[in-house]
Amino acid sequence: MLQIQGFVFNFASENTYIIYNENKNAWLIDPGNMNAQETQAIDHFITEKELKIQKILLTHAHIDHVFGLQWAFDKFNIPVNMHQEDQEVLDMLQASGVRFGMKIDPVKVDVEYIKEGDELDLDGEKFKIYHVPGHSPGSVVYHNENQKFMISGDVLFEGSIGRTDLYKGNYDQLIEGIKSKLFILDNETQVFSGHGNPTSIGFEKQYNPFLK
Repeated sequence: MLQIQGFVFNFASENTYIIYNENKNAWLIDPGNMNAQETQAIDHFITEKELKIQKILLTHAHIDHVFGLQWAFDKFNIPVNMHQEDQEVLDMLQASGVRFGMKIDPVKVDVEYIKEGDELDLDGEKFKIYHVPGHSPGSVVYHNENQKFMISGDVLFEGSIGRTDLYKGNYDQLIEGIKSKLFILDNETQVFSGHGNPTSIGFEKQYNPFLK
C-alpha cells in the first residue's frame, strides 16, 4: 500500500510529495524546498521513516517546483525524471529567479526524459504518465490506477486549472488535455495537485468552473 506525504514549501505554497511503501522505497516529486528550514523538514521525514529515495520526479520545471532540485540530486545521486519539453523551462531558472528578485545558481543535474506512454514502477505499483501541456510545455501527470490517485502538478487544481499566461502556456491545449486524458479516468481518482488541497476527478467534473 502506497503512502503519500505532502509538504507545503516556499512563497508559492507549492506541494512537494513523497510516495513510499512498506519496503521504505520512495519517490520524491517536485522538491520545492527553498531554505534550510524547509530542507530540514523533508530531510527529517526521510530519515525518520528510513526511506530510500529511488526516483526524483518533476511534474514540470517552474521555479517553485524545483527550488530543492539541486539539493535532492546531490543528496540522493539519482537522475531527475522529467519531460523533455520542460528542459528549456529548467534552463531558464536563473532568469526566473531574477523576476522574483532572487539570485539562483544554475541547476546541474543528470536528467532522464520521460514521455507519455512510459510506465514507472514502484515495487509493482505502476504509474502511467500523461503529457498534459498548457501550463508548461512539458507538464506531466503521474497516475496510479490501482490505488486511484494522481500527482497532477499544476495541470488541475481543486476548482481551478494551471495558469496559461506563462511561457508557452496554452489555455485551449490545457483544457483539451484535462478533458481527454484525465476526465476519462475513474471519478473516484484522487488528485494531488501542485498547490492547494487534494480533490477528485468526479468533483472537478461536476464543479470546476473551467471545465463545465
